[in-house]
Amino acid sequence: MAIKNRYEFMYYVSCTNANPNGDPDMGNTPRVDPQTMQGYLTDVSTKRRIRNYVEMAYGGEDGMEIIIQQSTNINRHIARAKREAGFEDCAKGKDAVYAGRRKACQLFYDVRTFGAVMSTGPNAGQVRGPVQIAFGKSLDPILPLDISITRMAVADAIDNGTVEAYQEKEDATPEDKLRTMGRKQIIPFGLYEVRGFISANLAGETGFDETDLKVLFEAILNMYEHDHSASKGEMAVVSPLIIFKHVGTDSDEKQRERQAKLGCAPAHRLFDLVRVEKKEEVLYPRSYHDYTATVHLDGVPAGVEIGFLRDPFGEISWNRLPDEESWFTYG
Repeated sequence: MAIKNRYEFMYYVSCTNANPNGDPDMGNTPRVDPQTMQGYLTDVSTKRRIRNYVEMAYGGEDGMEIIIQQSTNINRHIARAKREAGFEDCAKGKDAVYAGRRKACQLFYDVRTFGAVMSTGPNAGQVRGPVQIAFGKSLDPILPLDISITRMAVADAIDNGTVEAYQEKEDATPEDKLRTMGRKQIIPFGLYEVRGFISANLAGETGFDETDLKVLFEAILNMYEHDHSASKGEMAVVSPLIIFKHVGTDSDEKQRERQAKLGCAPAHRLFDLVRVEKKEEVLYPRSYHDYTATVHLDGVPAGVEIGFLRDPFGEISWNRLPDEESWFTYG
């Protein structure tokens, strides 16, 4: 059964000596707002990591496949959904399109969660997903660095080269020519705030349920732990996952369920309850410990609960911070 409550959530990502999200049109330079020099994390980069985690952790389980995979043609998956729905792969009728859409939601976690444009090729229509994630933004300006590196080897090609031919060329090449120059784009540090939204109404259309919700939260907290590389080596979700759950206030059960679906307060008011600020004595932050975070629990509106999830496999602490949390404080 699909979720019955509207949610908003937010979390903070720390990036140290790494490239949080390069722009391919700018030589993979970390993305910035040119006016404020605050850094960006695109929604696409966040969803890619969530997809990767779900595929790694739940691959092979029913309903947990991923439609947007590396080096694949999604039309193949669309055709498969229509076939498993009982129609020909490229059937164009309205019934076939709707059936393919429903089957795709059942098969693919990311379709059920984020939605998908499946009107290409075999055509299974479009799905608007219940989970939407905004661009992450750094709290302070970042400093993109372009660092030169040297690889003490080369990879020059020889047509139909043999081991002996490569050895001969290597022996004939001066030592100072057997190296390659390259570049890395990093930032020394950035602390990014990321916000997300979950619609119970759209969840009813895709079948996004409580299990899917738990997987989403698990993936957010764990996604960077399985994405370490030379360019992403020091990125992590350093805060608890902060969750706002709309539960309603009315004494009438049906009216309360309606309020829980539609929400009891605008999202921006809920996000304003969390304040993260740089410490006064810090000029150039280099750690999330250079910030203080305050959660104003006394400002949570009626009909809304605030929860904190630190352990991806743990339980949500409702209306109180986890006992082991030291960075965040009550306001």
